[in-house]
Amino acid sequence: MVKPTRVTNNIRALRFAHGEMTQADLADRIGVTRQTLIAIEQSRYSPSLEMAFRIARVFKTTIDDVFQYPEEEEQ
Repeated sequence: MVKPTRVTNNIRALRFAHGEMTQADLADRIGVTRQTLIAIEQSRYSPSLEMAFRIARVFKTTIDDVFQYPEEEEQ
């Protein structure tokens, strides 16, 4: 069983905010399969840094606007 990543994202909301872009359209634009994009969008897979930049550029925004990582809790 694959452990979900702690990285979350706003890809679905960004797709809909940009003309209801389909998963297939975004996958084609960043050079991955639709299945890979689905895994990223559902936080089951963390993209490489290069792929994260490609996704952000499609939406003309920053990586921070697309992806979030929770703050570490104080010990």
